[in-house]
Amino acid sequence: MTYRAPISDMLLSLNHGAGLKAAVEAGHYGDFDADIVAAVLEEAGKFATDVLAPLNRVGDEHGIKLDAGKVTTAPGWPDAYKRWTEGGWNAVSGPEAFGGQGLPVAINAACTEIWSASNVAFGLCPLLTASAIEALDAHGSDELKAIYLEKLVSGEWTGTMQLTEPQAGSDVGALRTRAEKQADGTYRIKGTKIFITYGEHDMTDNIVHFVLARLPDAPAGTKGISLFLVPKFMVNADGSLGARNDIFASGVEHKLGMHASPTCTMTMGDHGGAIGFLIGEENQGMRCMFTMMNQARLGVGLEGVGVADRAYQQALSYAQERKQGRAVGKKGDGSDAIFVHPDVKRMLMRMRAQTAAARTICYATAVAIDVSTRARDPKVRADAAARAALLTPMAKGYSTDIGNEVAYLGVQVHGGMGFIEETGAAQYYRDARITAIYEGTNGIQAIDLVTRKLAANGGAAVWALLDELSAVVKQVEASNDPAFGTTGAKLREALDALTRTSKWLLERVTSAPNEALAGATPYLQQFGATLGGCMLASEALAAKSDGLADAQRYVSLARFFAENITVQAAGLERTVTESAESVAAADAVLLG
Repeated sequence: MTYRAPISDMLLSLNHGAGLKAAVEAGHYGDFDADIVAAVLEEAGKFATDVLAPLNRVGDEHGIKLDAGKVTTAPGWPDAYKRWTEGGWNAVSGPEAFGGQGLPVAINAACTEIWSASNVAFGLCPLLTASAIEALDAHGSDELKAIYLEKLVSGEWTGTMQLTEPQAGSDVGALRTRAEKQADGTYRIKGTKIFITYGEHDMTDNIVHFVLARLPDAPAGTKGISLFLVPKFMVNADGSLGARNDIFASGVEHKLGMHASPTCTMTMGDHGGAIGFLIGEENQGMRCMFTMMNQARLGVGLEGVGVADRAYQQALSYAQERKQGRAVGKKGDGSDAIFVHPDVKRMLMRMRAQTAAARTICYATAVAIDVSTRARDPKVRADAAARAALLTPMAKGYSTDIGNEVAYLGVQVHGGMGFIEETGAAQYYRDARITAIYEGTNGIQAIDLVTRKLAANGGAAVWALLDELSAVVKQVEASNDPAFGTTGAKLREALDALTRTSKWLLERVTSAPNEALAGATPYLQQFGATLGGCMLASEALAAKSDGLADAQRYVSLARFFAENITVQAAGLERTVTESAESVAAADAVLLG
């Protein structure tokens, strides 16, 4: 089957669960016309269905090829990318001063989900370019912006993010790539980077690399890292491309999934060193890079949502067609579609509900980012920035965990055919796996949530969010709608458990940090399950209030999530608060 963007689900999530409608009505989006959102998503969905989705399998089967430093992408990919940029899709949220459409990040987030669902390996390329745009716009000199930003915004050139080295993965401070300042103000960069997404390809005629490197007299660790813009081809004064820079793909990885996305080893220095231009200030590269990484982390979370939705759509279609066994109580010859069996329904509902929750968490992160830059009131902007910072590790970590689980369930629904490549279910499973690893592993996201985001200002951002979620639960409880079942009670129990867990962790972040770190991952899971449940309930209430014809569908979805997934929050509280000693005692098992 092909992909169809779930526009109605996306709009409900964006406007109500994520709060876009309320933010627009509060004036935080200025004169933005929210009526265009549906039209933008409809067009994105059409392009994804007609152009990108048919290439998903092609890319997986053909992969990429490296020959003499040049990467050739799968058949049809350069043309698809050309059509994609000509449609203005790369410029959706780009700065208007450099040719962008200036639309909200939230709108681009919804589009990113669509690209990821239809063809995640394709969507990965502009995801990194968007991060490059963000970093250059925020930290680059006016001269560099004038040369590179318009081309990046249009998509005529793509961008990369180059951090990782063989000895420096999550520990970025251990990197060894060197940069030496030249008399003309440029820098000569020598070193090797690995796992560089779209580090080399044939879809554009230039690639703009953003490279972390260390100056000769730089302090040790992350305090001594600088960020440099390193173009594949130098740019002449008239804007034309000049000499080839000394940065080449010396290898490509053979991966579990994402076969169509070139993951390159990049070598600089074989011919005297790559010419680079400083972004920001010397030794302040991590500050600049985090601008890229935070944008990318939201994008990766949306990859999780996209792959999950694609896996769900295919599993649902298969379950309605595949016949095995009879429904309970049904007599006679023949078989029924597996969809009638309760356990298959349970799997499909879990896939659908978790995808919906992850979607809204990601969209809410994007709305918070928008408000943090668009609102007029400085306090509103500051509060929104804190909210965006809090939600980002959950958008990345929780959503990609869900992407992996939903893709896993998709294979299970297919049964033996899910293990066969021809059905396509296996590809989603393989492609999803990397999302929990790159742009900061999900364990690192959990650590960030506990040690930085929860701990900031005594947990102020957490308490503010929990207050909002409590208000949603009160609305569910007051609705007296029997269709909600025990949703209100389950959400209330989860909120109480999350509140207690948050207070427990906040006390131990400084007094007993290893105890806090031992509970970081289950805390992220607990937070995500509670947040997702409350957001789906909010959407169900809005659907009823707006008189949507299919409002009952959203009520049923919220109920399923609360009674099957959010209900796990109480158990996760005990895991966080009572299991630290068992983690500390692991050496006896692991090293004994």
